[in-house]
Amino acid sequence: MSAKSSIHFEISERKVLLRIFDVISVLLVLSVVGNLFDFDYFKINADNWLWSAVLGFYLIVFGTIFELYDLQKAGRFEVVVQNVILTSSVTVLVYLLTPFLTPVLPDNRLQIVYFYIAINVALFGWRYAYITLISAARFYKEVLLICDSRDLESIREALYKSDPNYKLMGFVNTGPYSPSDEHGITEYRRQEIEPLLAGNKVSEVVVASPWDGGMTVKLYNTLINLLEKGVSIREYTQVYEEITHRVPVQHVDKDFYRYFPFSRSNQNKLYLFFHRILDLLFSLFGLVFGLLISPIVLVGNLIGNRGPIFYTQERVGRNGAHFKIYKLRSMVVDAEKDGAQFAGKRDHRVTKFGRFLRRSRFDEIPQFINVIKGDMSVIGPRPERPVFVKELSQSIPFYEVRHLVKPGVTGWAQVNAKYGESQEDSLEKLQYDLYYIKHRSLFLDISIVFKTLSTIIFFRGQ
Repeated sequence: MSAKSSIHFEISERKVLLRIFDVISVLLVLSVVGNLFDFDYFKINADNWLWSAVLGFYLIVFGTIFELYDLQKAGRFEVVVQNVILTSSVTVLVYLLTPFLTPVLPDNRLQIVYFYIAINVALFGWRYAYITLISAARFYKEVLLICDSRDLESIREALYKSDPNYKLMGFVNTGPYSPSDEHGITEYRRQEIEPLLAGNKVSEVVVASPWDGGMTVKLYNTLINLLEKGVSIREYTQVYEEITHRVPVQHVDKDFYRYFPFSRSNQNKLYLFFHRILDLLFSLFGLVFGLLISPIVLVGNLIGNRGPIFYTQERVGRNGAHFKIYKLRSMVVDAEKDGAQFAGKRDHRVTKFGRFLRRSRFDEIPQFINVIKGDMSVIGPRPERPVFVKELSQSIPFYEVRHLVKPGVTGWAQVNAKYGESQEDSLEKLQYDLYYIKHRSLFLDISIVFKTLSTIIFFRGQ
């Protein structure tokens, strides 16, 4: 017996696939068009490999910034159209502006127009094929979940939001209560697991029930028997982390440290040294940019946000140390005269110009001073206020673990989670923060930088 044999691309595999075939499809179409119409500007051959490599690099970089590799968006053609046009437009523009790495401009400038059109045709063609073929139901991974019915909806929602191709086709209830029908997921008994797998209806079994949380001896032996027969059986927290890029602290309980080995980068002196160098370089660049836009801030503050331009606030940093954070003021003066409160998405205390500062993330620019002082890093968990830390650490498990690293101007939670208006939002942000601490690396730092650029470009700051 074995689980259902089907082709399913994991999240990382699909992202690699998208990047590779974006480049291959563009180079292939350019090669065909260039040779067919004898356009010297974009003939692809061994002699101009550098031009091809530069074009491929630009496509991947700007495709990442404009979210071509966000799988939630890659499966929706109306969103893909917008992102492809943005990616191809900026790619061609930068390609034209780097003549030392790209071919000399052709005498017939019309070739540049054809160059741009060919790139769009290639990307649209490949992305349409991806949506209709690889994102189709035939490539779904159908999973049987073993869990307490009370956790079913939260698990289903978390997995589906992160990977629509990951389909829960049924579950075995290990809890004391019968589930309601509102979940729309078929319930199976322990005795039905083996016939279900024999019928090739399941690709994988995911166990989300600990030994002391409803896992019976008979169910445990059934799973061991299936494992010996080659069935893929995985532990839920590992699957959750792999798909959502979050650490499910609400499910790991006392086994937390078994699932949370800290990243070696947190003690790697070479990584920390280069991280600090990049912090200083980014901060200097950010402060110079802040000086350039200071006239806009001054005028905007004068017209629609009268009062002090800057404000400071006490925040909790690494190892629980308190420090003063610097920001451009985006709220009315005396915004917290009635006491501290979470900022909301439509917070009435935010001024019109302050809303612009928040959505553009310009209000964060003074925090580069905190980075230079060593209180913060460019990348890390966002620092919270002491009053909120005290409150959240009492209600959310392992909340203070996020203070193991320096807080950041931007971070994994900042670019993935929604604005923290409640304890539920704070729990989700903590899951992202702990994932960053666990998997901290140069590659993840670069991913956060790209996602931050996307947030700024699409004006999604809050």
